[in-house]
Amino acid sequence: MATNLLLLPLLLTLVAGSNAGSIAVYWGQDGYEGTLADTCASGLYSYVNLAFLTTFGNGQTPVLNLAGHCNPAAGTCTGLSSDIQSCQSQGVMVLLSLGGGSGSYSLSSADDAQNVANYLWDNFLGGSSSSRPLGDAVLDGIDFDIEATSGDFFDDLAQDLAQFSSQGKKVYLTAAPQCPYPDAHLNTALQTGLFDYVWIQFYNNPQCEYSSGSIDNLTSAWSTWISSVTATNFFLGLPASPDAAGSGYITPDVLTSQVLPAIEGTAKYGGIMLWSRYFDVVNNYSANVKSSV
Repeated sequence: MATNLLLLPLLLTLVAGSNAGSIAVYWGQDGYEGTLADTCASGLYSYVNLAFLTTFGNGQTPVLNLAGHCNPAAGTCTGLSSDIQSCQSQGVMVLLSLGGGSGSYSLSSADDAQNVANYLWDNFLGGSSSSRPLGDAVLDGIDFDIEATSGDFFDDLAQDLAQFSSQGKKVYLTAAPQCPYPDAHLNTALQTGLFDYVWIQFYNNPQCEYSSGSIDNLTSAWSTWISSVTATNFFLGLPASPDAAGSGYITPDVLTSQVLPAIEGTAKYGGIMLWSRYFDVVNNYSANVKSSV
């Protein structure tokens, strides 16, 4: 379902005066979710991850998959450049997310990681290329959502990307590990201490998610993460609806009355990250959360 623009004034009213922390979201996997510019103009989000670069590394030609929004092979994704710049002008950080739950991606060596870093810099960040998939817009950074391959050499990729910050605009690095610590795919990369924001996926893992009215597993895992990994801020990653994940859904009222009070006072708390392929669901959840605190 497309985002209903008539609801946006209501959502903005609900957000006014709230103090729920920042909200991060993934955009690009629902062809009916509305434009990127509309997403940012809603006033609900501080971070938008463009999802996903599903193919890269190991000598493969990189592939950007933004569902039904545009076709990179036909050059139609360059039209997102003005949307990205509009988001950034409103203070919304826009990043490219690598990987996802499925795809063909891996890194075979440190040299391979450097090649991928160079590609990302030239095609999405501050470098230059004659075939930038998203046009002239310069993204704020790179998100690591690595779930379908080993974590080999992703620490090298993080280090290589971080070095580009010395060439002008800072390259922000973010990551989306699963809540069991350490994450099987991202631990080595996270141990570099180079990541600015970490949105931990507290779902599809009963041992560390909210369950049956108890927040104990979640808060224990949260404490482990913030004491074990160096990052500027950590975010509570949640499904925005019961069908967005196999388990771990928390209603907005329970989130704001039970879960957030237990973690938002920690020094590294940054906010929440929401996931659903259906963006109207994400918008409604975000507004409900922000209006309840």
